[in-house]
Amino acid sequence: VQLQAFGGGLVQAGGSLRLSCAASGPSTSSNVMAWFRQAPGKEREFLQALSRSGLKYYEDPVKGRFSISRDNDKNTATLQMNNLQPEDTAVYYCAAGYSLVKWQSDYRSWGQGTLVTVSS
Repeated sequence: VQLQAFGGGLVQAGGSLRLSCAASGPSTSSNVMAWFRQAPGKEREFLQALSRSGLKYYEDPVKGRFSISRDNDKNTATLQMNNLQPEDTAVYYCAAGYSLVKWQSDYRSWGQGTLVTVSS
């Protein structure tokens, strides 16, 4: 499956952004869609994942400010980000896989990444 992420940009602290990820290809390859991010100089970290059936798995480095959703008919996933802070500045990646896990190696397909920059 191919993924395309979009929606990043520059936002002031306290603002919101909505990232979207469109998947093309067999829907079975995107049973789970997830979001990761990689801040400058840091390792890529898992944010949230959502299965086609609606099960969610998330770590919470963002303390409840982000929320994942998906539209199964359109095979898209969205990450709503609220109250953004400068430390949220990162490249955000969507990924697709079969299992509801946080391990990057379990995700077979990755989007190209979209940059989110939060100014103070």
